[in-house]
Amino acid sequence: PGPWRLPDMKKREFVPMPHSDACERNKGPILEVLRIEFSGVTHVLEIGSGTGQHAVHFALALPGIVWQPSEQAEAMPGLRKRIFNEGPKNLRAPVAIDVTVTPWDVRRVDGVYTANTLHIMHWPQVQAFFANLPAVAKPGTVLAIYGPFRYGGQYTSASNASFDEMLRARDPGSGIRDFEAVDALARAAGFDFVADYPMPAHNQTLIWRSAMR
Repeated sequence: PGPWRLPDMKKREFVPMPHSDACERNKGPILEVLRIEFSGVTHVLEIGSGTGQHAVHFALALPGIVWQPSEQAEAMPGLRKRIFNEGPKNLRAPVAIDVTVTPWDVRRVDGVYTANTLHIMHWPQVQAFFANLPAVAKPGTVLAIYGPFRYGGQYTSASNASFDEMLRARDPGSGIRDFEAVDALARAAGFDFVADYPMPAHNQTLIWRSAMR
């Protein structure tokens, strides 16, 4: 008889822990805003959680909030790994959400957060994101959006103009969005503009709130 061998085992695919240097730099300043604007919020849906660094950081710092991360299906393995390895009890397992596909498989929430997504999404996806908010938002829901924006068609810095040029060269459907166009979508979805917080590196955190109907 031949030599004894272990039975063949199906190899498990190694999933690296995702990491973003930008998330590490901006999570502190964003948290300062969220402490103020999410002070009465109990359940947040994050759209486009990416590496999960924001989700973990905010859930740890805001233990009174249930934080629901989400991502597109192809980005879920790395996100799951971070959430399951680092997340506190108030950080829920991530769910797969494509903003253009309805209904979103989540409970109704009183907070929505997204960072650095609107300039990556194509405009029809941005429209779908806002159009689907009323189905998941409770009365008085706070909407917080972080990223670069233009105002009156003007960039807030030369670096943002260069960044926008790079985005559009890489993907013509992407690009830094005009605040006025985004605000119009928010208002159409039932959200009133509340505050604009200037952030480091020429970004903004914009806050809207839905009516207390």
